[in-house]
Amino acid sequence: MSKGFLVSLEGPEGAGKTSVLEALLPILEEKGVEVLTTREPGGVLIGEKIRQVILDPSHTQMDAKTELLLYIASRRQHLVEKVLPALEAGKLVIMDRFIDSSVAYQGFGRSLDIEAINWLNQFATDGLKPDLTLYFDIEVEEGLARIAANSNREVNRLDLEGLDLHKKVRQGYLSLLDKEGSRIVKVDASFPLEQVVETTKAVLFDRMGLAK
Repeated sequence: MSKGFLVSLEGPEGAGKTSVLEALLPILEEKGVEVLTTREPGGVLIGEKIRQVILDPSHTQMDAKTELLLYIASRRQHLVEKVLPALEAGKLVIMDRFIDSSVAYQGFGRSLDIEAINWLNQFATDGLKPDLTLYFDIEVEEGLARIAANSNREVNRLDLEGLDLHKKVRQGYLSLLDKEGSRIVKVDASFPLEQVVETTKAVLFDRMGLAK
């Protein structure tokens, strides 16, 4: 690649983004693609400390705007410290969550002003958007059931939210898909993992111009 390629992975809780990414990495490495994987919130020391504050299950009194601003602060630090240098070095950067999460969770889920969130995203990223966003879609109840069945997964503050918030979040993602269908590609995450990985690989390879 002459320049970097930025991919974000999005989806409701329990959609399986992390499992798909773990399966994709050796496939990409076999192709000789230099890959950096990272996550939001987190990815760098400051970002991880902010993550601990945001997701701490004891922080149930956190205001929605406080939550949003913490995500934005983590996003900025993560971007300048880790993501941009990797893109400048020509790497494929795969991010577990990025700008769309703020719209889905804080915009639709928390009912904060979407335009304000878009402005904050623009401010934090200097207008950077992913070259490709893979949206892993799953029924809310199925995703939460997966989380409940996975004893190895951390239980964070968002997992303690009611079903209503998670349904709003999914509607937020589907709304983004309608508006930005050229950037965001929907992947049905209800299928077995192997099938989801194959679908994801096909979309990613096509967008990057890699031979299958």
